[in-house]
Amino acid sequence: MTYAPARARELLARIAEPLRAAPRSPELDALLARLESFAALSDEQLNAASALEAAAAPLGAMRAIPGPSRGLVGATSNELKKLAEAELAAQAERAAQAALEAERKASDFDATLPAARVERGALHPIVAVTRELEDLFTSMGWTVLDGPEVETEEFNFDALNIQPDHPARETMDTFWVATPPGAPRLVMRTHTSPVQVRAMKRLKPPFRAIVPGKVFRNESVDASHEHTFHQMEGLVVGKGISVGHLIGAMKTLLRGIFGREIEIRLRPGYFPFVEPGFELDARCPFCKDGCSVCKRSTWIELLPCGMVHPNVLRAGGIDPEQWTGFAFGLGLSRLVMLRYSIDDIRHLLGGDVRFVSQF
Repeated sequence: MTYAPARARELLARIAEPLRAAPRSPELDALLARLESFAALSDEQLNAASALEAAAAPLGAMRAIPGPSRGLVGATSNELKKLAEAELAAQAERAAQAALEAERKASDFDATLPAARVERGALHPIVAVTRELEDLFTSMGWTVLDGPEVETEEFNFDALNIQPDHPARETMDTFWVATPPGAPRLVMRTHTSPVQVRAMKRLKPPFRAIVPGKVFRNESVDASHEHTFHQMEGLVVGKGISVGHLIGAMKTLLRGIFGREIEIRLRPGYFPFVEPGFELDARCPFCKDGCSVCKRSTWIELLPCGMVHPNVLRAGGIDPEQWTGFAFGLGLSRLVMLRYSIDDIRHLLGGDVRFVSQF
């Protein structure tokens, strides 16, 4: 579409014609006067910018235009608008080409200089570590699963053997979602563990899966606590699965993260969805005699884990007499902080580009 003042005047006349024949009103008279002022401009003055303004005038006063004329006026105004916009884009392109030609003709122009550097983005450290772990586990035949962040009470608590009077269900720990009376209660998931049961219902054992994702807790935010953070759930179900398999998988995980063998230990721990349950600690990879990261103990509390509770297997439709399994919950946010020596968890979701660009 080529812009020309003559074409713009033709479209203006086509807009004004039905308006002159319409019943008079103050709004219509004001619109006609404005259109006539545009038509009276010289060809130089009736450039693409003023033509665009002329096209907008009737579109902003459609209530004053009689009903039978609105379709014609609107269509013609849009045609004038497209004509002006095309010319404005062409003008911008011509200006850019002219600037480029002027730069090339300048006495100090050097075609051998490198081009201006294009700013590149960076992966968020949580995304980078998550992808590393996904690559590690998929290389061992594990499947990567996902699940809803707004979860039902059944999957978030009941199916995981978390009793109705468990403190985790209280509003001080959990974000509950308002639902109509009689509808299933919904919650912002407090862990990635609900996907364990969803996986059992959907997949036939034996299977191995990890579930990275975002979780939510009603926490007071400080340097080490955040209401939104990331976890990675792991689940293996098969025949003859034992704690030995769990230890082997955890050692492989830590070797992949830190690039070397890391000593681990298991301490007894209670979690409703595993039996027996453990706290897995890793020997601090940053020191030998104690540091601020390990709180001078030389051990870092890394993740809860254990053998899947028979009640959880039953909730997933799996017979605990035939199948066993282990599960673990890795704090991805905590792992990222350890990996990159980040001292404040709030940086991870703070949205500051300066922070992300370091990685």
